[in-house]
Amino acid sequence: MKWFFLLFILLSISCKETNLSKSETFREHLKENWQASWITTQSSLPTKNAWVAFRKLFELKKDSSSVKLHLAVDSKYWLWINGELVIFEGGLKRGPTPNDTYYDEVDISEALKNGKNTIAILVWYFGKEGMTHKSSGKAGLIAEIYQNDQQILQSDNSWKVIPHPAYISKSEDPQPNWRLPESNIVFDAQKELTDWIQPDFNDSDWLAAKVICDGICPPWNQLVKRPIPFWKDFGLKAYENQMSFPFVNKGDTIKCKLSYNAQVTPFLKIKAKAGEKITMFTDHYKGGSAYNMRAEYITKEGEQTYESFGWINGEEMYYIIPDGVEILELKYRESGYDTEFSGIFSCNDTFYNRLWEKAKRTLYVTMRDNYMDCPDRERAQWWGDVVLESGEAFYALDRKADALTKKGMLELMNWQCSDSTIFSPVPAGNWDKELPGQMLASVGYYGFWNYYLHTGDLETIKKVYEPVKHYLSLWKLKKNNTIAIRKGGWTWGDWGQNKDVPLLMNTQYYLALKGYKNMSEVLGNTKEVDSVTQLMKNFKIAFNTEFWKKDHYRSQDYLGKTDDRSQGLAVVSGIADPDKYEAIYKILQTEKHASPYMEKYILEALYIMGYEDFALQRMKERFGNMVNHPEITTLWEGWGIGAEGFGGGTTNHAWSGGGLTLLSQYAAGIAPTSPGYKTFQIKPQPGFLKNIKATVPSIKGDIKVELKNEETYSLNVTIPKETKATIYIPSAYKEIRVNNAKMIHTKEEGYNVFEISAGVYEIKAN
Repeated sequence: MKWFFLLFILLSISCKETNLSKSETFREHLKENWQASWITTQSSLPTKNAWVAFRKLFELKKDSSSVKLHLAVDSKYWLWINGELVIFEGGLKRGPTPNDTYYDEVDISEALKNGKNTIAILVWYFGKEGMTHKSSGKAGLIAEIYQNDQQILQSDNSWKVIPHPAYISKSEDPQPNWRLPESNIVFDAQKELTDWIQPDFNDSDWLAAKVICDGICPPWNQLVKRPIPFWKDFGLKAYENQMSFPFVNKGDTIKCKLSYNAQVTPFLKIKAKAGEKITMFTDHYKGGSAYNMRAEYITKEGEQTYESFGWINGEEMYYIIPDGVEILELKYRESGYDTEFSGIFSCNDTFYNRLWEKAKRTLYVTMRDNYMDCPDRERAQWWGDVVLESGEAFYALDRKADALTKKGMLELMNWQCSDSTIFSPVPAGNWDKELPGQMLASVGYYGFWNYYLHTGDLETIKKVYEPVKHYLSLWKLKKNNTIAIRKGGWTWGDWGQNKDVPLLMNTQYYLALKGYKNMSEVLGNTKEVDSVTQLMKNFKIAFNTEFWKKDHYRSQDYLGKTDDRSQGLAVVSGIADPDKYEAIYKILQTEKHASPYMEKYILEALYIMGYEDFALQRMKERFGNMVNHPEITTLWEGWGIGAEGFGGGTTNHAWSGGGLTLLSQYAAGIAPTSPGYKTFQIKPQPGFLKNIKATVPSIKGDIKVELKNEETYSLNVTIPKETKATIYIPSAYKEIRVNNAKMIHTKEEGYNVFEISAGVYEIKAN
């Protein structure tokens, strides 16, 4: 978000305290019987950006049983057992609630041997608040090892702990911007702890650990089990622009091309004299017009290797290496959320294929500890972004991605304030301002309900239901039965001009009611269903009476150009009836004010209204610059780059990927019609596209569609087990044959409709 966010820090605090009694949604993750001690070093540490080395030698009688390590730190760790790396960047940014801390459970069976074993852990303590992290205020570690569910080791004062002497806590300016809890990483190889992770390292001069407290205790409080996978480690890779090693640098900045915008850690192997400084950062070092993270390395004498552990992202890595340093190797390690690109979309128009692929790549680079708006400037879990990102994930990624959405849902409601307001981004240590429109989107139809529709995860809906009810109770009706605008901490609405904020809030409120009503239905709360149904009925009448102005929606005091966002939201929410579609369609042909974030809802409205040709046309017009850009592999925050964009002009904002969802859901036509894909529809709206291939990795299995829409109309589909699909064929075709057998069908709104169960089918229409 824009640099002037900093001003908000100086404003009065809007969320004085949280009230977890309304939503103790995390309790099933707790391991209440921690017996170990929280430990740290006896030496003094920097207040922020501290690196601490822990070692422990222990005996194990190894058998076929599993051995698991339970480990919590503030903030990140790297784990070696017997000299072998087991976890590359463990730990999650704090916290599952404003007070508590995540812990990891690691199966370490394969790394252990019979007899003596050595565990070595490097901990990075941020010590800073950020938009993604609530600092505990103290560097520490707690660990327990279990074999056959029996504890065999715990952290205590028998561990050896020292500050890692090679890490320098304070770099020269500029520092990373205030949104990031991470600091620049500076490593002085002249002070390196050589081979400290190895079993035969002599740690006799290391100090014994200092015990801070035992078990569950402040400032870390309750320990919540990590709910998402450990990162996928792609290993060290060569850069795209092949270089001939070795060579002696002449003082030039070396630009190394990455395969795509990725989360990476830079690696080097060099020969140098002692005391030379090497700086490493990416072309996104100032992504979003704010300084982000960089790495610095101070050389020792001779041949040496180094990898900077704090991930950064970009399209290119820059190495600033002094004159005379011999470069033996330059590589990078990509890491990221552990999921697969299981979804597929392709068609006969390369533009839409590029859009889908760039959206997928943007989605992946904005996933890690949490969904984030951008991986450079903020890394923050803004829920307007999460709503679109989670929707894209259902079509692009395998179902391991769902855990990240669930984590975000539980965090959002566990951070609910005592006055029932919710805000994002959370977890956060320096932000607590509510953006009312984004909060309505999060709990509403496209947020929490869409998660349930795709996953069938009723348990999570049960946990967030009451907190959602409390939040919606804050919204009050005016005398005319439309909603009174809540300013919150920032009445944002969207980037760009010509925002009709009352319309935006009213349409988003209706979508929130729609999601809440659906949740009430699946939870069997019939009294609430009846109440909300009547509220929605009255609200819809009041909305159309108050805001419809013969050929468009507009609030009374709004004097700007007609807001395209609000027209689209009126359609997708269902508050605009079909008799208004033609007028709204005419408005959307001329008014183009939304940011890429809100543009998704406008394009979806065009599909819903049946104007799929224009939906594709507008999609190509609006997203053309970023999709066709030959060098940038991700989608942008605004319609232009830098000053021509919105916010800070980042070029990796997954909220611009709504087209991915629409092409799979509407152009290919695949969408669930009951929770967890027990039933779904295949209702292609290809428009002027002549052929489409799509795979949707649903919770029930892969759904595949291949459409040919030329002189003849054919549809090849794969339906997973334990599901039933409703197929829609345009009513212009009179005869439908399925696997060469004539299919009896019904008529429905311009379509021939029939149902099929699990199997592979060839459908032809004449």
